[in-house]
Amino acid sequence: MTHSFEVGPVHIGAGKLFLIAGPCVIESERHVRFMAEQIQRVTADLGVSYIFKASYDKANRTSVKSFRGPGLVEGAAILGRLAKDTGLPVLTDVHEPRHCEVAAEHVDVLQIPAFLCRQTDLLVAAGKTGRAVNIKKGQFVAPWDMNHPVEKVRSTGNERVFLTERGASFGYNTLVVDYRSLPVMRRLAPVVFDGTHSVQQPSAANGVSGGQPEFIPLLARAAVAAGVDGLFLEVHDDPANAKSDGANALKLDLLKPLLETLLAIHSAANRSAAK
Repeated sequence: MTHSFEVGPVHIGAGKLFLIAGPCVIESERHVRFMAEQIQRVTADLGVSYIFKASYDKANRTSVKSFRGPGLVEGAAILGRLAKDTGLPVLTDVHEPRHCEVAAEHVDVLQIPAFLCRQTDLLVAAGKTGRAVNIKKGQFVAPWDMNHPVEKVRSTGNERVFLTERGASFGYNTLVVDYRSLPVMRRLAPVVFDGTHSVQQPSAANGVSGGQPEFIPLLARAAVAAGVDGLFLEVHDDPANAKSDGANALKLDLLKPLLETLLAIHSAANRSAAK
């Protein structure tokens, strides 16, 4: 069962690969608009349905000195204006139950961060807004146990929920992807693979997280071949100078060739499954 639904023009769980992408955090209104327009050009050329992603606040940074973003009120307003002007569906993280209603006035998808995927009050508040809810699987949670967060959202009457795999803790400062999680979670809800946070090295770079972005294409190819509904990528035009998660971001000019490869794999996998 795929539990398919729509987010604006994007069909979630309907068999066509879609993309969630954008910078980790809102660095400025000008920057998020630039990134949205550039990514939208790529996805339009390839016929890929696209949801823009950026966070108004990164509440789980490693260091207290790290940049967090413009905050709820200003950040949500920026995302709302972007959605109106571009016509794109927009996704953002929420960290507290009281943020959900405010963010939902401006965006189409509320994302539950992996560290907070068991927080009942947050999940219920997100579900009650009626917006689609993307729950990132905690690095510490078994894939079959993600039925509980899904049920918490659905208990509000909101059936528009999907899950994102972003790797599991594997010792200190390291993540590993168990591709068995994809079909397991796909029985519960549509599933997205996060190719950028899966190569993150949490808190491993002197107060910030490191990463191995050279492995993004490898992990994404494997995920699409294994069967997913969508792909999540943090994309930046200048990762070395990004204000958050630059070490594991995909450079903007690498997005189109990667998507071309993934679309070919997706098509081949579907043909094979149909035989």
